[in-house]
Amino acid sequence: MENATLIIKRPILTEKSSSLVDALNRYSFEVCDGASKHAIKSAIEKLFDVKVLRVNTVNGRKPPKRFGKYVSTKINYYKKAYVQIAEGQKIELFKSL
Repeated sequence: MENATLIIKRPILTEKSSSLVDALNRYSFEVCDGASKHAIKSAIEKLFDVKVLRVNTVNGRKPPKRFGKYVSTKINYYKKAYVQIAEGQKIELFKSL
């Protein structure tokens, strides 16, 4: 297994992700492009000490840009993981000061 901090890049904190946390106890993270669901699950369990029930992944790419008559597609791909943890558990993304 790779290093857990190399697999998980950053948490995604948006309005949609906060509503998923409240409704389904599901967190979203940006992950490494080549990470599998099993690797993401073990990395989250190792980093945050929680029980992961389900991992869903989404592959995305940036939209194409137009430069005059040329259309350029950016190669900036990203991979997003939605991680559902067991009921009653919580991931503290920000510790209170």
